[in-house]
Amino acid sequence: MMSSTEQTPTRPDRLLGTVLRAQSGFFWVQTSTETVICKLRGRLKRERQSSDIAVIGDQVEITLVGNGEGAIESVYPRRSKLARRAAGTRGAYKEDVLVANVDQVLLTFACAQPAFTPRMLDRYLVICEHSGLEAIIVATKIDLVDQAVATQLFAPYEHINYRVLYVSNQTGQGLQAVRDTLAGRISVVTGKSGVGKSSLLNALQPDLHLDTGTISTALNKGRHVTTVAELIALELPDKGYVADTPGIREIGLWQVPAEELDWCYRELRPYLGQCYFAGCSHIHEPDCAVRTAVTAGKIDHARYDSYVRLRQGES
Repeated sequence: MMSSTEQTPTRPDRLLGTVLRAQSGFFWVQTSTETVICKLRGRLKRERQSSDIAVIGDQVEITLVGNGEGAIESVYPRRSKLARRAAGTRGAYKEDVLVANVDQVLLTFACAQPAFTPRMLDRYLVICEHSGLEAIIVATKIDLVDQAVATQLFAPYEHINYRVLYVSNQTGQGLQAVRDTLAGRISVVTGKSGVGKSSLLNALQPDLHLDTGTISTALNKGRHVTTVAELIALELPDKGYVADTPGIREIGLWQVPAEELDWCYRELRPYLGQCYFAGCSHIHEPDCAVRTAVTAGKIDHARYDSYVRLRQGES
């Protein structure tokens, strides 16, 4: 299902492949016949890059150098990516691409232990909307709370037509729905530390044996367990690939212009262009259609507050 098999190498001495794993300057590239451990060709590293040169999911051309090893000669343009803002050198920021060429993002958030963090979910949703990625919310640890409590937590998102899957790795509730969602697609499972991403994948495919961690009782935060992003082949009837990403404690927006932020909140879209002032920020201007909708209860107050905070550069 990887698109690299449908392309043609630019030179006869090269092979096409997909990066399945990246760690410490080494890249595990799956070709049509084998997995080759590669390093970047020196000229690629010397080129000025505004983003990661190669990440999991990237389609690449490689040459073999012997003993199951190779060199990445070029990286194909990405058709999609999940990226965040990360600290760069000298106080600057850079783009941190978590996975490339992905079809959908499973945003995984626990109902409890650790506590649900809606503002973090909102940031993820903005990134997905701005990148044109399909976002599906996976509410884990449903066995720790009443169903009514879980439904109340995620109701604002279901109300604006985000799909929410309620899952328990302990009881098996919702696991088949996740399997059906992953089948035949390239997906990334992401979210804050401790929400049960690796446990979810282990429950879906027990032979993965991914490491799982515990929750810090002092901080009620998850411990980082997954330290290397990896694209995993799924043993499903329609196959599929899923990326298990390292746990994230903060998610920063990368190059989402302030004037495009309102569009990334899908419940605001019906009111955009109806405000009295062109370029309305929907924060302080009079005769604002968005604020009128908030007052009328047509837009969730908490989600609107989330928009305002992001627009003003607050966390």
